[in-house]
Amino acid sequence: MVEHEKTGLVDRITWTISRIAMILPAVIVAVMFCEVVLRYVFARPTLWANELSLWLAGAAYLLAGLYAMQQRSHIRITLLYDVMPRWLRKTCDVLSVLFLLVFVFAVIWGGFGEAWVKLNRWETFGTAWDPPIPATLKPLILIVLLLTAVQAVSNLICDWNREPEEHGLPEDVDLDIVALQAGRERERRAARD
Repeated sequence: MVEHEKTGLVDRITWTISRIAMILPAVIVAVMFCEVVLRYVFARPTLWANELSLWLAGAAYLLAGLYAMQQRSHIRITLLYDVMPRWLRKTCDVLSVLFLLVFVFAVIWGGFGEAWVKLNRWETFGTAWDPPIPATLKPLILIVLLLTAVQAVSNLICDWNREPEEHGLPEDVDLDIVALQAGRERERRAARD
């Protein structure tokens, strides 16, 4: 995958956070491997492996959305977007950022009180190991949403005068239409026989 260039301070911050987040799945695998070995080889299961993997996976999931926004790989109906004139594309871009900002504002407005209480109480998960998953992930949701909104505005500003991308088949996809049609014909003949 070719990453989108880093066009400013916001992109560099997001890129740095994303690099840290990309390590988390490997850490989760290591934690689960440790748990499997301890549980099935030494018959000494841990109290912490499952909760730690949930905690790390939650953080990785949240931070992946931020990285997707920086890479401009969020969902867009490119089939329609590519046939629009430039002014309509810009209008759609502005509207999508405005809708995102309204959504982020609403979630932060509605969720700040709960996140603040969980953080101040240092609310824990309620298991034997009892990690502070709610106390850390609830505020992280709001922080990542705020960073995603800032990244979306940064993308809009950086991409405003940029030439539009045309989307087609990825360059690394090598389709042999004749071979695909021949394969379908063979399947049809085999089904009839």
